[in-house]
Amino acid sequence: MSTFVELSLILVLATTVAGLMRLLRQPLIVGYILTGVLVGPQVLNIFASTETLSVFSEIGIAILLFIVGLHLNPRELKEYGGSTLIVSLGQIIFTFMAGFLLARGLGFEAGVSLYIGLALTFSSTIVVLKLLTDKKELEKLYGKIAIGVLLLQDIVAAVALIVISTGSQGQTGGLQILGIVIKGIALTIVLSLVATRVLPRLSKFFAKSQEFLFLFSLAWGLGMAAIFHELGFSVEIGALAAGVALALTPYSQEVSSRLKPLRDFFVVVFFVTLGAGMNLGGLKNFAGTFLVFLAFIVLVKPVIIMGLSKIAGYTKKTGFLAGSSLAQISEFSIILVLMGLKTGHLDQATVSLITALTMGGILVSTYFINFSDKLYSLLAPILRIFDNKESTEKVSNLTNYEVILFGCNRTGYDFIQTYKDLGMKFLAVDFDPETVAELVADGVNCKYGDADDSDFLEEIGVGEAELVISTISEHETNMHLLKKVRTKNENSTVILMSQDVAESLELYEGGASYVILPHFLAGTYVTEIVKMGESGVKKMTKRREDHVEYLKKRKRLGHSYPRYTQ
Repeated sequence: MSTFVELSLILVLATTVAGLMRLLRQPLIVGYILTGVLVGPQVLNIFASTETLSVFSEIGIAILLFIVGLHLNPRELKEYGGSTLIVSLGQIIFTFMAGFLLARGLGFEAGVSLYIGLALTFSSTIVVLKLLTDKKELEKLYGKIAIGVLLLQDIVAAVALIVISTGSQGQTGGLQILGIVIKGIALTIVLSLVATRVLPRLSKFFAKSQEFLFLFSLAWGLGMAAIFHELGFSVEIGALAAGVALALTPYSQEVSSRLKPLRDFFVVVFFVTLGAGMNLGGLKNFAGTFLVFLAFIVLVKPVIIMGLSKIAGYTKKTGFLAGSSLAQISEFSIILVLMGLKTGHLDQATVSLITALTMGGILVSTYFINFSDKLYSLLAPILRIFDNKESTEKVSNLTNYEVILFGCNRTGYDFIQTYKDLGMKFLAVDFDPETVAELVADGVNCKYGDADDSDFLEEIGVGEAELVISTISEHETNMHLLKKVRTKNENSTVILMSQDVAESLELYEGGASYVILPHFLAGTYVTEIVKMGESGVKKMTKRREDHVEYLKKRKRLGHSYPRYTQ
């Protein structure tokens, strides 16, 4: 059949299976992979236009990473440094070592074990970013940690692929690697100059036509990905770099919103293609080995990340959410072992094993990511070994605060300034160690802690506070905090934040004094001003200059408004 008919049938099947997944309340990615299995050689065998669909898949990956880059403003990249670097580097080192030793223990040769250890190290950028974007949690602390880990993994993966492809060339190969490093430095300098000097000057020109803006952004993203690919880098790194360059422009958010439907289509094709490549028949030949390695990927790998997160100063919940997000191996892993097969370092059986592990890890981690909050609630008691005891011991003698604030970024920042000026007995709590360090240096009484930690809440005397404020949007966390306060004190004022109407009503039923819904609150505020007529308009105009200065200050502090909304 023609490529058009084949693609049409695949989309019809994907829609049908995805609809079934929705009825069963299962992740849609599982439906896409199952569609691939159905259309692949194992079942219906209608997946013939592999080259065309592989190109579609590559476009989907490029667009996804381009969109992610649009939200990585270089001025805000400091959020991905420090503690995140500890987790990222440690994860790569320890996962590689553990994977290598496991492979050796299972009887693989040393050279093959090196490949397997490296393949187990990488997590799937496209899966993690797709699912966290769907959950609107890329802006959360654990989402930022996951992105930081993925970025470093992609760089290491690119270097590994370059080394393997040139390693058999002796001195020539070494010179080629040096050449690629020089090219990378040159590209970074050129992109920086274009991003800071050229693109901002073209803003008005692009803004005149939304159609041209869409066309330019697509050409820029795919064009830069192609240039990077031709210079010896991966398409993924090129697309990400193109997005970061555009992140400095005022139209980055508009570009992102316009490209999302296109991204969704091509990403569906990517997962269908992955499913079609599964060799179910070959699994029986290495079923035991497959299960051991799969257990390592979905259990041991997250534990490594949780341990490193504890060392970096994060709470056990942040470590768990970051670890469960990265509990799979990457499409890079398949490329890695295929290159090993091409150079004669690996046999087909090893390639089949890694391919099956990639599929299995993606399927399991999809559930981990989608149901991570519920899993954490179930596993919290046995995750106590990942608690940061030092941080709770520091506040063990602190009680009787009049006001306790949970969450110090964005909305929390305004509360901090207010109570700091009033000089009340005020305690701010946050689970980002870097945020805590900054606030303490600024003279704010701020402590590191987790609103999900019952022992911590007892130690800071949350039940004795006259006013408890949470700017955290996680519903389960707020319900837990509310119950702890109300168990001790029925008269205290508890102000919570929510992003959902039904969840807000549940918080009110649980005894919340007031629930902040940011978007509704803004609409109510503006409506009240408009109702005041001419005096209200004058009042709003008068406050304009103050608001501009306020926003500039928040920008200097690195605060950003959530952009991952769909």
